[in-house]
Amino acid sequence: MTDTAKQIQTQISDNSVVLYMKGTKEMPQCGFSSKVAGVLNYMGVEFADVNVLADEAIRQGIKEFSDWPTVPQLYVKGEFVGGCDIITEMTLSGELDTLFAESGVAFDKDAADKIREANT
Repeated sequence: MTDTAKQIQTQISDNSVVLYMKGTKEMPQCGFSSKVAGVLNYMGVEFADVNVLADEAIRQGIKEFSDWPTVPQLYVKGEFVGGCDIITEMTLSGELDTLFAESGVAFDKDAADKIREANT
């Protein structure tokens, strides 16, 4: 395992929810990262953000680690969940609520319901 892969493994092991993104949760640097961070922030999910723009090794390494070609990438309890499209679909279907609940991740159910109501 490379040093970068070890660093990624540590990040996803040490945090219940990790979002590898362009920018930060306070200042996303692309629309896809902004959308996923916005959902997590709105739902009140505590998550670690890793700015792939700040570290080229992480930017490439996360793609190899997950075998997923794009960023953002969401991890919950050490498991890769998906990118923007998958997170959007899971939010709208309620699957993300279920994943968080089953994983013991705190979130605001009312906020999640409001996202779905606004998108029906």
